[in-house]
Amino acid sequence: MGIVKISDALHDQIRLSSAAMSRSINAQAEHWLRVGQLAELHPHLNYAGICALLLANARRADEAGRVGGETAPAVDRLVRLVGEVRS
Repeated sequence: MGIVKISDALHDQIRLSSAAMSRSINAQAEHWLRVGQLAELHPHLNYAGICALLLANARRADEAGRVGGETAPAVDRLVRLVGEVRS
């Protein structure tokens, strides 16, 4: 685990959002990092689509007995499915 330095203003936003979403401050920051990373990798997806990717990954990881595992396989699979639906 590493340390990431952020501005006080962003930390305050994370703290407020973490309370509203019933997450720890670290969990909220990690969620935003994941969402932001997926948004950059898949700009055609909206927030709901990104959350669907995260949920699909969590389900697959849970089925495999490894919650918190790698996101790439599930993300790639779901992105292909979303692309097929849009075509």
